[in-house]
Amino acid sequence: MNKLLLIIKREYLAKVRNKSFVIMTFLSPVLMVGMVVLIAYLAKINDNEQRVIGILNESDYFSNEFVITENTSFINFTDLTLETAKDSAAQLGFYGLLYIPDEISLEKVCQRSFLYTKDAPSTTVTDKIEGVFQQRLRQQRLLDLGLSSSDFETVDTDFDINTATFQGETNIKGITEIKAFIGGGFGYLIMMFIIIYGGFVMRSVIEEKTSRIIEVIISSVKPFQLMLGKIIGTSLAGITQFAIWLVSASILLFVVFAFFDIDPSALSAGNQIQAGMGSNMTPTVPTVDQTMQVYAQELFNIPWVMLITFFLIYFLLGYLIYSSIYAAIGAAVDNETDTQQFIFPIIMPLMLAIYVGFFSVFSNPHGPIAVGFSLFPLTSPIVMMMRLPGGIGEGGVPLWELVTSILLLFGTFIGIVWLAAKIYRVGILMYGKKPTYKELFKWLKY
Repeated sequence: MNKLLLIIKREYLAKVRNKSFVIMTFLSPVLMVGMVVLIAYLAKINDNEQRVIGILNESDYFSNEFVITENTSFINFTDLTLETAKDSAAQLGFYGLLYIPDEISLEKVCQRSFLYTKDAPSTTVTDKIEGVFQQRLRQQRLLDLGLSSSDFETVDTDFDINTATFQGETNIKGITEIKAFIGGGFGYLIMMFIIIYGGFVMRSVIEEKTSRIIEVIISSVKPFQLMLGKIIGTSLAGITQFAIWLVSASILLFVVFAFFDIDPSALSAGNQIQAGMGSNMTPTVPTVDQTMQVYAQELFNIPWVMLITFFLIYFLLGYLIYSSIYAAIGAAVDNETDTQQFIFPIIMPLMLAIYVGFFSVFSNPHGPIAVGFSLFPLTSPIVMMMRLPGGIGEGGVPLWELVTSILLLFGTFIGIVWLAAKIYRVGILMYGKKPTYKELFKWLKY
């Protein structure tokens, strides 16, 4: 036991004292915030492109339907042929030319209208123009059925259903998706931690093996103790790094609250933003300010402590499983190049968990696919974290699923470590031979 603790201490200190570890621990939060700001800035610049579209309207329709917006302008051409208008639009550097021919009916006009552009047009532009045509067609068809213009305006009014819980509290659209994104972020962090720190374990084993230091080390400790010490020591370094990031994020959040003069106590009031709970429990329609307050309150009410706690649990168990496999691969090969044939089968369940998790949890977090992948040990650390922002119990993850998932993870960890130790014990002293899957299977029998 003392030898195992010494190995854990050695591996932990070797990681946390590394200059790159220290730099990235404190620099990563700044880089992540900067990346988000940069992406938002670039997206804003990209959307600021000014598009000018010429309109050659030969019909009696669409006199003023095309409204100028911040990014799109429309210029009317008159008394020009189609070819002349196209040449003029091209020479003036216009984004395109919308041609509306003269026909006997609106239906014919819409069918024969064309948008001419230099390249394939953006869907943003085509959707805007198609929306104008669809709106005008809908209006004309209703007028043909005997409706007046005022009747059409009444019919064309958009409708959004109001939603509330059985207790009368207002529900806001998109909260489920936001929670899924938050859970997906935690799941993505787990995947990245597993890949990064699992790679650390594998490279550490390869380095000690190729330098022949391992021959001296295993003369004093058992191979299983060495492998387990490396895995636990590196995992503790990962938890340390995450704890520093958590403190940095809390400080950053406090600075944001202070800068924007936000009172966190107002978000925890809980009873301020509720649907009007009269005697008949009928919810009232919230205003825009109330809606924003509900969004802020919903985000504030997400069980962050529970999420972070289970993040650490699932990260630790998931990491222990995958890092055991990484350690076994590192012991089986002589250099990092030979690991390529074994890496993809390890990463594939993690990638599958991310993609399947996003598609299944977003559409139905309690569906059979979401439940199945959140119980399967190789994918449960990621998929279960995507479901947990909804809470535990009624409306969230059933308690039995959570307990079953953790028990399966723990049992899988014991089995994987036992199998990996067999490969590690044999492969750690193997030199000059590139292993195959068949040979690895034979080592499991020794």
